[in-house]
Amino acid sequence: MHTPNQSPIYLIALGAFALGMASYVTAGLIPMIESSFAVSVAVAAQLVTAFTLAYGLGSPIFVALTPANRQRAGLLLALGLFVIANAASALAESFTVLMAWRAIAGIGAGVYLAMGIGASAAVSTPERRGKAIAIIMGGMASGVVLGVPLSLLIAEQLRWQAALWLVTLLGLVAFFGLLLKLPSLPAATATTLGQKLAILGDGHVLVILLVSLLAAIASLGMYTFIAPLLADPAYGAVRSVTPYLWVWGIGGVLGSFLIGPLVDRIKGPVLTFAIMIILAVSLFVLPLAAALSTWLVMLPIALWGAVGWALQVPQNNELILARQSQGDGNLAIALNESALYLGSAIGAAAGGFVLLLQMPTWTLAASAGSVAALGALLQIINLRRRA
Repeated sequence: MHTPNQSPIYLIALGAFALGMASYVTAGLIPMIESSFAVSVAVAAQLVTAFTLAYGLGSPIFVALTPANRQRAGLLLALGLFVIANAASALAESFTVLMAWRAIAGIGAGVYLAMGIGASAAVSTPERRGKAIAIIMGGMASGVVLGVPLSLLIAEQLRWQAALWLVTLLGLVAFFGLLLKLPSLPAATATTLGQKLAILGDGHVLVILLVSLLAAIASLGMYTFIAPLLADPAYGAVRSVTPYLWVWGIGGVLGSFLIGPLVDRIKGPVLTFAIMIILAVSLFVLPLAAALSTWLVMLPIALWGAVGWALQVPQNNELILARQSQGDGNLAIALNESALYLGSAIGAAAGGFVLLLQMPTWTLAASAGSVAALGALLQIINLRRRA
């Protein structure tokens, strides 16, 4: 059987690597940007807000507006916009201009990832689609785990702009590679904007999105508060949380790549249900393991990172399958990305409320585990639908 050319998939993954760096590196650059533009930490932190809000809210709109017969052009345009915005961010001479370009970079990133996942599915055979999506998500996870520390190290030596120039360079390589290697993509079914909005009336899609939302509240929300938990004298009194963040991230990279073959063999709803159960258990066990040993706690952290990142591979694959006949699979993926960013924000806010009430730190993990368990229960609806 003829094996399709895999190079476009790896080039899309390279762009996703740059995207992962851009999404998370700004938080590490805040002290340098604060000094460079003479703004407060609170103001500098809004750069992250500008990127994530534009990513989460803007990308579904622009994906919906992309013409059905311009999928390849739309992908390249989004990546090109992302590259230009990061270069312009590095050249910005005022904080206001920098914030505007971070928002534009967020839109380009969100549209690119949604259309990139759709393109990787389009250039793959059905039996290899899960692996292709896993490569893209693995690229993004690698950008977060490996790219962010590397770019911050470079920034410490060459100023904060160097980190964004590295993102720009990687995006540029991906852009020209895709310009040469990405074949024409099949046109999606032509639909009006009103017909595209009908996706919000698809109960199957809404359940998938809600499960992603709950997973993000649990996983990404708890990630925000891993330091307070491990710093608690009852759970290890850890001085530096960095090694544990590395364990979480490495677990995420492994989970993103290893899930691919499973997606092509196990039904999506079954795999998602299993992942949500494992996520819930790992979060519930987290404070128990931390209380026993600062080494033992790395096991549930690695498992949590692995399944938290792996989840979006079967979720995105299921969305493509659910909406491919309507031709708006890319829009469904963009909405899924929005659910993740919204879930992250809700999880961070909810965790802050728990701390504000001065509740024991173990309640952070217990609450996150409960949300994941609720997502597993909700996934039973999709299991029954498939049955």
